Amino acid sequence: MHRREGREPMSLRQFEYALAVAEQGSVTAAAELLHVAQPSVSQQIRGLERDLGVQLFARTPSGLVPTVVGRAFLRDAEVAVSAARRARATARSGADELVGELTVAVQLGFGTRQLPGALSALRRRFPRLEVTVFEEPGSAELDRLGRRGALDLALMAACEQSPADAHHLGDEEFVVVLGAGHRQLAADRVQLRELEGEPWVRFDRDSALDGVLLDALRNNDLTPTTVARVSQTATAVRWAAHGLGVTLVPASAVPHGHEHLVRPVFPAVSQPVLAVVRPGPGPAEMALLELLRQETWSESALFSPAS
Repeated sequence: MHRREGREPMSLRQFEYALAVAEQGSVTAAAELLHVAQPSVSQQIRGLERDLGVQLFARTPSGLVPTVVGRAFLRDAEVAVSAARRARATARSGADELVGELTVAVQLGFGTRQLPGALSALRRRFPRLEVTVFEEPGSAELDRLGRRGALDLALMAACEQSPADAHHLGDEEFVVVLGAGHRQLAADRVQLRELEGEPWVRFDRDSALDGVLLDALRNNDLTPTTVARVSQTATAVRWAAHGLGVTLVPASAVPHGHEHLVRPVFPAVSQPVLAVVRPGPGPAEMALLELLRQETWSESALFSPAS
């Protein structure tokens, strides 16, 4: 297919408009998100489809949905837009200013209390920096985002496939959450074997959190009775607090207001937490890495009855 004379080549603006339409499901909502006129978005999408010679979106009763080829295009468009934002940030950054977007992925349940403090300090240092955070349940999702080139920094639990250049930030200590009135609340530290026969609130099967829980129970000759599976640590804590079952979560993931129902366990259960930074990191990534190093990573003492 020959390009018509005078037509401009595909632009990053068109990519950004297409990504916004995919995210919002309509041209109108995408225009509002981008703060531009609706006809401008429609024109850019039509021009992009003409240049590519394919249909990127299908019209359905629920809105605009990417086609199969559209989804493939959007994956690469997201990589291109992220790379362009990083390039702009690098070019415009100076000694006292950094602008642009930093994309962070966090394996669910790790760094729940540490990451907000580090990001707050980062924003104070670079007030024009925009941060996007993905909360992903397992290493497979983190790996997928990394392969797409969409990540600047990933926060994850150590595993057999951990990259050799990962940075060890500290160890997340796991604690048990008990229902109000549970007999083990009288103990300063709960022996795992004392929880034999208890029903457990567990996590998605492919998550790092469920792997830690299952390993801890097996190492203490316990076979869990699963009463429920959840996707969020806060949900697991709330359900355990209401007496549905007990659960095991990183100490930093315990929501405020539930500390009185939490106890450290014996033998202690902990998991190394790693930060993986993209190749050729910029000043924002390195600043966030250093701020994460300064956070406290072992917090189970906060949940003892004497505290």
